[in-house]
Amino acid sequence: MEPVKTDQLKVPGATLYYEVRGSGPVLLLICGGIYDAEGFAALADQLAAEHTVVTYDRRGNSRSVLDGPPAEIILEEQADDAYRVLGAVGVTEGEPADVFGNSSGAVIALELAARYPGMVRTVIAHEPPVFELLPDFERFRALLAQVGEAYRDGGAGAAMGVFGAGMDMHGDDGAPQTPPAPDFAQRMQANLEIFVAYEVPPVGAYVPDLDGLRSSPVRIVPAVGAASAGEPPNRAGRELAARLETAVVEFPGGHGGFGDAAPFAAKLREVLAA
Repeated sequence: MEPVKTDQLKVPGATLYYEVRGSGPVLLLICGGIYDAEGFAALADQLAAEHTVVTYDRRGNSRSVLDGPPAEIILEEQADDAYRVLGAVGVTEGEPADVFGNSSGAVIALELAARYPGMVRTVIAHEPPVFELLPDFERFRALLAQVGEAYRDGGAGAAMGVFGAGMDMHGDDGAPQTPPAPDFAQRMQANLEIFVAYEVPPVGAYVPDLDGLRSSPVRIVPAVGAASAGEPPNRAGRELAARLETAVVEFPGGHGGFGDAAPFAAKLREVLAA
């Protein structure tokens, strides 16, 4: 296991916690949903021999504390956070970074590429929930409204029940996981409230700047899980590839396939080297 350097970065409205492993070209991993930097720890360890791997807790999650109360996330602000983390580890337009994002982290990676194309070389957007691109987008708009109503009436547990039933995703139950730190489960439980109340609505409504991404110098690689065919984020990733007129790349596992770190890292290396 590679040694981990931890640090904090003050940004407008929050203090971000981030971790750095390894050496070489910078690779930023942006987590989605309720996860934080530890969700990518095993993957980061796999890649640290050839990359400076950077992970962080997104604002309001886990160890990245907000200056004020929680509020609905702003995708531009999330992209600005990622940009500032890149700057903190020495990334410049002369030496741009590669970026991998999963789920809502993939949406943030796309927005990062649109806002700061000089800082990014490649973005791998793994199962981005860009539901507005799908032909049945109205179904997802209705689902998100139902999730919001369930949260107001019954709290995070009720809202997640509605969300889970509507998304109908089977998960990655067979993927081996690195044993988490003792407080990981508690952090994920606290992040669940942020996710369902403040993250699901804006991420689900996000429409990427397709024209800007097509003309961008950043290499955009839409990616999906081999085991998640037919699930909404997989469909959205494939639709993103079609809209960008590029090929979709299949990674091992499903939506959370990065949990089986060794084969996932092998595919990530292959894509970055292409």
